[in-house]
Amino acid sequence: MRTNRVLMAVVTASVMAITLAGCGDEGDTPKVPTAGGDRASGKTAAPSGGDDVAAYVNAQREWVKCLRNNGVDAPDPDAKGQVDFGDNAALKKNTKFLDASEKCASLKAAVPEGLENANQPTLSPEQIKVKRDYADCMQKNGAPDFPDPGPDGTAQGSEWNQTSAGAKRATRVCAPIIGDPADQPAGKG
Repeated sequence: MRTNRVLMAVVTASVMAITLAGCGDEGDTPKVPTAGGDRASGKTAAPSGGDDVAAYVNAQREWVKCLRNNGVDAPDPDAKGQVDFGDNAALKKNTKFLDASEKCASLKAAVPEGLENANQPTLSPEQIKVKRDYADCMQKNGAPDFPDPGPDGTAQGSEWNQTSAGAKRATRVCAPIIGDPADQPAGKG
């Protein structure tokens, strides 16, 4: 459930960023990669489906460069933009990394939806059934706009109202389907 929320948030944020970046008057140079390329220089983008991945990888390179400029020995991103830091637990305690991450946060790009879906593990038929049952439950219990999973179980679309009373009720009612206890104990501390 938490993974789905994070994925939904990432996808929603990237859609909003692209949408908002398109706002402005007609003379503006595009702020995000487009199929039309760079209008200011006359360059056109290659008509491949990997434009968003290439833009993401380039953004990740800039983020890594910023981390390095702030004292972090960061590895280069791989062909899909992944940066493998190794032990994440130790990284979360490293003040130099935390400070650099904060300074470089504006350069951290959202993972493109196509790449995010490609990185998802293959689900078993049972796992796909659970996702379908969960979507069906959500839709019948107050979140009619909850997206149906695709044939492979991956999320299809991300726009649904998560803040409505119906969506919150549906989340509580349907939580046991995905193994999330409906009545979680109150946190301590």
